[in-house]
Amino acid sequence: MSKPPSPPCTIPAQARLDPARPACYRRKGSKTRARLVTTLHYLAYGSNLHPLRLRERVPSASLLGVVNLSGQNVVFQKISPDGSSKCDLVATGRTGMAFGALYAIDRRHLGALDAVEGLGAGYDRHVFPLQFRGRDLRPFTYRASGTHVHPDLKPFRWYRDLVLAGASYLGLPQTYRRTLAGVSAMDDPDAVRRSDHKALLTRIRNYRDP
Repeated sequence: MSKPPSPPCTIPAQARLDPARPACYRRKGSKTRARLVTTLHYLAYGSNLHPLRLRERVPSASLLGVVNLSGQNVVFQKISPDGSSKCDLVATGRTGMAFGALYAIDRRHLGALDAVEGLGAGYDRHVFPLQFRGRDLRPFTYRASGTHVHPDLKPFRWYRDLVLAGASYLGLPQTYRRTLAGVSAMDDPDAVRRSDHKALLTRIRNYRDP
């Protein structure tokens, strides 16, 4: 008498954040069991490009490599509560060209990253399908909400410099770095915040790979 088929593998919706990784596994001589995804793929394109910056926010972050984001542009147009602009990833068609850093993070740190990125308060989380080293992946990233975009805002100088420092560390093309360096920026009127980020930039410039 044949055995009844095993029930389909089900996994909680909140754990399906990385569809590129298998959600189920089969043990020898046992039925299929659900496996929670513990590692997520995150695509950074702005101030989180540099690994030191991201690890100070998400300790489990591990840099996997650089990805070419053809048909996209990085635009400093996301409205920030501090009165400046932050980065947004905008689809432009075939003419656009941007770069991102692909990271692996522990899913336990997703909430912390959502909080510092302002999920639901200007940024939305999106899945960004891409190929990386022959694999089809579905990392998540953050894009500006339609209600939080203003093309005439400027970033603070320290914020632009964080993006540029990450691009330099990753060895992105000189033309791309020159474009970032040419973004018009303004001084941060908050002396404490300005000092904090100056110290962060110093740590980044002194950073050496472990």
